[in-house]
Formats: sequence, C-alpha cells, structure tokens
Amino acid sequence: METVNNNIQSTWKGSLSHGWETMKRYFLPLFLVVIVLAIVDIPLESVRDGFDDDREIGEDVFIEPLSRAPAIFEIMIIAYWLLFVPVIEYGADLLFVQAARREAINVKNIIIGFNDYVTIILTNLLAGALIGIAFIALIIPGIIVACRLAFVSYLVMDKGLDPIAAVEGSWKLTRGHGWRIFGLGVTSIFIFIGGLLLFIVGTIPAVIWIKSSFASLYQAVVDETDETLYLPPQTA
Repeated sequence: METVNNNIQSTWKGSLSHGWETMKRYFLPLFLVVIVLAIVDIPLESVRDGFDDDREIGEDVFIEPLSRAPAIFEIMIIAYWLLFVPVIEYGADLLFVQAARREAINVKNIIIGFNDYVTIILTNLLAGALIGIAFIALIIPGIIVACRLAFVSYLVMDKGLDPIAAVEGSWKLTRGHGWRIFGLGVTSIFIFIGGLLLFIVGTIPAVIWIKSSFASLYQAVVDETDETLYLPPQTA
C-alpha cells in the first residue's frame, strides 16, 4: 500500500510536534498498546527489582538474585525476554508508525509479529549483539550504533525486510540523522522523568509521546528518502 506523505519534518522539533499530535489523535488505542507493553514487561521488571535489592544489601549483582531461583526459572526468564517480548514490541512499533501516518490502527495487530516470528527474533538478536559489542568497546561507539539502528524494527514490520537487510537499511536510512535521533533519545529521558513527577500516572502519556515521536521521525525520513537507497534490490 502506498504511503501517504504527512509532511512530517525530519527534525527534532518536527518529530516531537507530530508525535504530540499523534498522541492526541490516537490516545485511547495507543494507551492500550502501552498498557499491553507494560504488562509484557512485568516479569522482566520483577527480575530487575531483584537485582536492585541485591545491590542494596551488597550481594554480587551478576550472580544474585537468579542464583537463588531454580535453573528452569532462569531459562524461562531468558527465553521470555529473547523469544516473546521482541515480537510484541515490534508489533507495537508498527502500530505507532501507522498512527504517525494517520492510518486506522487495530490494537489486535500488536501480535501480528507472530506471522513473521523467526525474522523478528533473529533481527532483535543481531541488532542487540551489534549494539552490545559496540558498547563493550566504548560508550560513544555504542551510542552511535544504537542511533544508526534505531529504525530496524520499523523496517522489519513496515517494509518486510529480513534481519541483514533491516540492519543495513537502518544504517543507510539514518545517515545524516544520527544527531536528531540522539537528541530525541535524550529528550525522551526528560519527558519520561516529567511523567514520573506527575504522580507516575504521567509515564503512560510520556511513553506514548516518545514512541509516537520516534515513529514520526522514521516516517519523515522515509518520506524524504528514495527507497532504492535503503531497500535491497528486488530479485526476479
């Protein structure tokens, strides 16, 4: 389906502005999407809380608290994090892109990623490994790689790319936009903190605004970029 150009400006301000308008226009469905994401994240938050508790009492945070749990529980948590969570997150990213385009969105499609399950899992592993290795090397290269791969999930869900093509496509598509992505990421931290200050309830609108802004930036860059520059050539 041909994408409608919404005249989104591929700037920090333009992305935030369009993200804000998107949040207002689609607040209820996107509110539900964020609630689903929060529920999906509950098991991971429980594990993080356990690590925080151990840090407070001075235990080794790399061994505890999971070492006190049965091995099968550790395996289940890792499998859940690697094999389930990314599918829901990628589906949510597609919904935010559709909202940024002013298309009708169906929250049930948050599970649409299961139709291309293997691609999503492999893409998430590849992008995560590249970012992780870059951060291990040095913080700054890690930030650069994270910014350049910011559009990977969108390209998988929106353009149907495979893992390699999505990583390469995001690297090409974000060329010249790294500082904007970085600035939007830094701004997102302050938006989220602002939501926390509003009695925590404000975190939900904050997350909606953040994710809408990133989806808006993606759509703006796609609208102004020749797709032959970032999509792999079609094979006969």
